This record gives sequence, C-alpha cells and structure tokens, in this order.
Amino acid sequence: MINISLAGIGGQGSVLAAKILAETARSKGWQVRTAETTGMAQRGGNVMSHVRMGDEGEEVFSPLPAQASDDLIIALEPGEGLRAFSLLKPQGLLVTASSGVAPVVSSFKAAPYNPSDMIARLQESGAHIVVVDDEHLCSELGSRKVLNIVMLAKSLLAVNDPTYQNALCGKITLEDMREILPLCVKERFVSLNLRALDLVEQSA
Repeated sequence: MINISLAGIGGQGSVLAAKILAETARSKGWQVRTAETTGMAQRGGNVMSHVRMGDEGEEVFSPLPAQASDDLIIALEPGEGLRAFSLLKPQGLLVTASSGVAPVVSSFKAAPYNPSDMIARLQESGAHIVVVDDEHLCSELGSRKVLNIVMLAKSLLAVNDPTYQNALCGKITLEDMREILPLCVKERFVSLNLRALDLVEQSA
C-alpha cells in the first residue's frame, strides 16, 4: 500500500495533482481511492488531498490515511506541510515548496508569517525533507499555474533517487506522469505542463 498526501492552499492545484497520481495508479491496474479535505478553499483556506494505492494488488478500503502512514507528503506551501506532518511515516519523505502563502489568521497575529520558519521546524524534526525552489522554476516557466506540476515532478524525482529508498521508488516515474498528464489537464494547458516536466527533469 502506498499513501500520498498533498497539502496546499485553495487555488494551488493540489486536487489536480492528486487526480494525476490516481490516474497513473489506475493505468497500472492498481486499486486506488482518493479524498479531499477542504477548508474555505475559495478564500485561501487549506486543502488536503489524499491518494491511497494498492500497488501490490491489495484492495483499498478507505481513502484516508492513518496517522504516521504516508510514504510521501507534497506540500505546496510549507505551513500546510507542517500542518500535515503528523501523517508522515518515520521513513517517509516530505517535499515542500520554499515560498509561502500567509494564512488568513496570520493577519490577527503580531509576528508576520515566515515560510522559512515553517521549513526550519520541518527540518528540525529529523525527517527526510526536500525543499524546492518553486519561485525560480515557476519564473522560468512564466507562470505560477504550474506549481502543482512542478512540485509533483520534483517529488517523483526525489522518491526515485537511488540513494533514498522510498516505498514509491520505481513505482511511479516522470514518464508515467508524462503519459497521463494530457488526460487530466485541459487541452490549452497541456503544453505548459509538459514544459514544466521537462524543466524539472533538466534541472535535476
């Protein structure tokens, strides 16, 4: 069983990224279940998507992971990564964007929201954390609309790194994602998203 969660803010595309993962799993003949937990997403609230895959032919009965059971957490925003951290298993991987989106409640606090502080807290946990310079990559592509694709691609590269043995290693690759992506993305955005995959691969 492979468990993946995606954490972000409404509008960042975590639901679409989860759909791409789910369709990739289905294309391999795996049983898969997904779920979304949203909180005022249209007003900048948090969005959590879960994908559970029966990669060894097992049935998937529940779409929600248990605490400390995620093999991979993809955080499109570091504060949301910290919020989801309790789902990560001890040998799991958390991949987070370096840039942040201040939560609505931060306007009521004296100290400004600092994504670097969130990343530092994640790194202090001792877990395996990968930080992605999403601002640079999205700038190269000329759009923040591909943040979800950039983060998903970076995450797949990380779990397939031969120096790091994750439950996902060798199971889902960028090539798998490249085949499924045109089936999940609106036609006018396919070219941009494929360019995002190419850029991430070239920058690895």
